[in-house]
Amino acid sequence: MTVIDNDTHQQSVTFAPVAGHIGADVHGIDIGQELTPDLVESITTALHRYKVLFFRNQNIGHTEHIAFSRNFGRVTASHPYDDDAPTEAPEILAVDNRLYEKRFGRKAAGYTSAWHTDISALINPPAASILRADIAPDRGGDTSWTNLAAAYANLPDALKEFVDGLRAEHRFGGRAPVWSTDSDYGKKVAAAPLITEHPVVRVHPVTGERILFVNPGFTVRIVGLTPRQSDAVLELLFDEIENSAHTVRFRWEKGSVAFWDNRATAHLAPTDVNHLDVTRVLYRTTLEGDIPVGIDGVPSTSISGDQFFGS
Repeated sequence: MTVIDNDTHQQSVTFAPVAGHIGADVHGIDIGQELTPDLVESITTALHRYKVLFFRNQNIGHTEHIAFSRNFGRVTASHPYDDDAPTEAPEILAVDNRLYEKRFGRKAAGYTSAWHTDISALINPPAASILRADIAPDRGGDTSWTNLAAAYANLPDALKEFVDGLRAEHRFGGRAPVWSTDSDYGKKVAAAPLITEHPVVRVHPVTGERILFVNPGFTVRIVGLTPRQSDAVLELLFDEIENSAHTVRFRWEKGSVAFWDNRATAHLAPTDVNHLDVTRVLYRTTLEGDIPVGIDGVPSTSISGDQFFGS
């Protein structure tokens, strides 16, 4: 447990690890209040160490959510394909299962029901995401995260050597989009696809860790391999990403906030919300990211789509 004293706010902030490789509960802070530079630095350091931070009982709205996010980077618009953001808060993405049938043409768990790193089909995927719960169901609706640095570290040396120099194509919608072609999302993605070739192993720009930067939600193929070879390699890597030893699972309550390093994690949306027929409403901000760089120093290449900037 890490304890940070903050005299300005007269509070003692603690970071308590909750799983073996990922996740920490944060206590003793009201994120709706102005943060001191020391506290911002402490949270940032903890984020890079634990990959995802969990805050409880935060009584904040869109304004405070965006203000908290700005402490850690430039906040982007809600999403490249979103037109449901509140007019007074265009940075807010509504993760609301009541909207999914309109967006996707059928009921779905979310933008993808597979493990994914947020919008990894962008040339510069978000550096971090901050998600807060407004309506949380009494049961179900949990989110899980996995540590992609731990996933890489756990690969056999021979497999590391093989994947270190590979590139992979990330496409918005992945290999099996959750939306129908005539839905709102289907039409938007067809008109302006997001496709990028990223290094399979990226170097974290802050920690220097090697990150296994592929995910089932958006990664469609390994560049230079046959389809059969590509599928076989990706399945090996996806198995490691989904290894429960690298994961943490979070139960949402109203006022819960999760803050994760999008460069070093993937996460899994719940698939039981439709089954339980419950309402689940969360709101998300994202921080502008950098262009990933492989261990060879070569950056990602955009096939379709521009950088996604914040302000």
